[in-house]
Amino acid sequence: MRVVTARDYDQMSRKASYIVASRVILNPRCVLGLATGDTPKGLYRELVRLHQAGDVDFSGVTTFNLDEYVGLAPEHPNSYHRYMEEHFFRFVSIPPEQRHIPRGDAPDIAAECERYEEAVRRAGGVDLQILGLGRDGHIGFNEPDVKFEKGTHVVRLAPSTIEANARFFASAGEVPQSAISMGIKTIMSARRLLLLASGPEKAEAIRGAVLGAVTPDLPASVLQLHPNATVIVDDDAASLLF
Repeated sequence: MRVVTARDYDQMSRKASYIVASRVILNPRCVLGLATGDTPKGLYRELVRLHQAGDVDFSGVTTFNLDEYVGLAPEHPNSYHRYMEEHFFRFVSIPPEQRHIPRGDAPDIAAECERYEEAVRRAGGVDLQILGLGRDGHIGFNEPDVKFEKGTHVVRLAPSTIEANARFFASAGEVPQSAISMGIKTIMSARRLLLLASGPEKAEAIRGAVLGAVTPDLPASVLQLHPNATVIVDDDAASLLF
């Protein structure tokens, strides 16, 4: 695991964008795994900037998102379909048929999980998976105690995760209680991993993920076992590492 530090969120986002853009430049038909939430917004902003400057072309890229809320249709304002459209897809050249996000409104959620896992396999797996980090160390929506051998599956969200995401909804009561998420096994099958974390509230989780024991109690700790994992953290998130 490589740890890269940045002085602040903006520099972290820029450094991450150079890694992602370099993958696309070297392999224009690569498969990117995408994350949502507050942390990747700066990364997407920087990638859009590079695209609009003519430095990187996403037209050959295939994408797979980590997760989606169960029960939300793609057009719902808080769906991750909408998030990706607003922050990335509408600004770049990825054809719609090359963008993949789980359907939270699928009539058979178990079948949707199987379909999504199979779609990742058919694409040849993920070349570079982008990850954020929950305060409890979750990646994707893989909460503490989720088994490492899980593929794409339905996750019951922890109260802390619901509380953290309540700011995106009118109230905590409107946050879905479950989500479809790529599992740890799927994430770890990616050829490269890129974890981003910013802010002092992530410092404890980063210390555990980088220096602690590998345990399902802190899902991000499994990244220590990946042969090509990079962690980019700002000074606040890195404050307990050194």
